[in-house]
Amino acid sequence: MIHVVLCDDHAVVRRGIRDTLSEAVDIKVTGEAGGYAELRELLRSTPCDVLLLDLSMPGRGGLEVMTALNESDSPVKVLVVSMFPADQYAIRCLRAGAKGYVSKAGDPDELIAATRTVAQGRKYVTAEVAQMLADSVSRPSLEAPHAALSERELQTLVKIASGQRLSDIAEELMLSPKTVSVYRTRVMEKLGLPTNAALTVYAIRNNLI
Repeated sequence: MIHVVLCDDHAVVRRGIRDTLSEAVDIKVTGEAGGYAELRELLRSTPCDVLLLDLSMPGRGGLEVMTALNESDSPVKVLVVSMFPADQYAIRCLRAGAKGYVSKAGDPDELIAATRTVAQGRKYVTAEVAQMLADSVSRPSLEAPHAALSERELQTLVKIASGQRLSDIAEELMLSPKTVSVYRTRVMEKLGLPTNAALTVYAIRNNLI
């Protein structure tokens, strides 16, 4: 039996994933969490072979959760389930320690297949992601400028580009507005962009939102 824990801040999404996985007789959802704090407590008491993890969550996002798991030498295997486009986030997630990346908009059968593959200790990548990995090895110099952003900086970029105010971003990420402002400044410096409008245009052109 494959024991699975879901971590997504949207209860409706968790229910959809749980219902999908319930069709597989060899997979059992043993717990659900809406964020990192809840997940951390859950993993102390609940068996988990595979963690199905969202990327965009209040407080610590999925990439930061993976970093925390890596730092604690957690044996849990992570399968990222996200709405973000694979061409912008899949490789970043794999480099951060994820064993696979699937889209929330994908085929339910793919989610089951990916969970089984990851549970076996293997990586699950789509043909599209495999091609991107090959390209990143052969042509590393072609990485987009935002590839150099930290996880917090990327989160800040995406949220500003989505129209959120700094105060709202600070509340969602559980940071001070001053800290979010610092992230915004760093993003602008690294990308060479002067305004929030320019950040939005950049995010759209690079399929970040």
